[in-house]
Amino acid sequence: MTTGNVDGKLFRQALGAFTTGVTIVTTRTPEGVDAGLTANSFNSVSLSPPMVLWSLSKKSSSLASFSAAEHFAVHILASDQEALSGQFAKSGTDRFAHLTIERGAGSVPLLTGCAARFECRTTYRYEGGDHVIIVGEVLAFEGFELSPLVFHGGKYGLLVKGDEDGQSQGSLSSDFLGLLLHRTHAQVMLPLREELAAQGLNEVNRHIISVLSLGDRRTGAEIIKLLEFTGHTAEPEHFQELVDLGLIHQDSDGLVSFTAEGRLFAIRHIAACKAAEADATEALSPHEARLLKSLLRRVVANTEKRVPDVWRRQKYWLDNNMWGSKPQ
Repeated sequence: MTTGNVDGKLFRQALGAFTTGVTIVTTRTPEGVDAGLTANSFNSVSLSPPMVLWSLSKKSSSLASFSAAEHFAVHILASDQEALSGQFAKSGTDRFAHLTIERGAGSVPLLTGCAARFECRTTYRYEGGDHVIIVGEVLAFEGFELSPLVFHGGKYGLLVKGDEDGQSQGSLSSDFLGLLLHRTHAQVMLPLREELAAQGLNEVNRHIISVLSLGDRRTGAEIIKLLEFTGHTAEPEHFQELVDLGLIHQDSDGLVSFTAEGRLFAIRHIAACKAAEADATEALSPHEARLLKSLLRRVVANTEKRVPDVWRRQKYWLDNNMWGSKPQ
């Protein structure tokens, strides 16, 4: 589309194809009032001297504050600061409420927890269409080695760091998805297996308990069929071991379900699973952990068409599951 007859909505959508960082710019007016807003128009200008710029809409309620200010600070938000971005995007509220504030050059408020921040002295202001372009000389800056929050296509996102272990991306042993998933599962589940072994339970026992926690009152034959998905075979003795421990029982119709003690055991096992997950994702930010799960769900959905009907999610997850909800 040429710019002779611009459709503002389409132009905005086209600009949205460019991924940007998310920043909060703050200042302090000559009257001693703190001001700030969310902006994604930040960019570098020069390395020597160090200079940056950002732009502010002429319709912004903060225009007067930044037009009069001699100093400002730019904060590049970290991946877990999406809520803070929203807080500074709202008008008519105290954007600094309940925040820990430090003071920088010109007593400008400095926010904490960000990926980086720059303290600047305003050097130029330019008219740029419906915006004012503000250029600042960087007086001081700090980087905090945190993953940044990004904005793309009208949505927040996450810039994920690349591999840091130096392994070749072309190596099948280190880069094949199947092996990565297998090793991840084995390592995440290792402490759970050790804990259950100490209680006299084996891997097949654990899988029976896991299937029942996704909905009990299943026939033994159904559980055996579902366990084939894990590569394990459940024999009658495996069920009997759990019966002897008082964790399950089978009624006259052959339906297997938890006893009261078995239900408590399953709840403790679920809590241990969540603890193992927390340990495994300790090095990830909350955004990275959610992104990881989202991507894995997409892999599951993309490969599920090749899964036999008996192994599909609706066969595993029943309405009476103990995890609190059924996956979508």
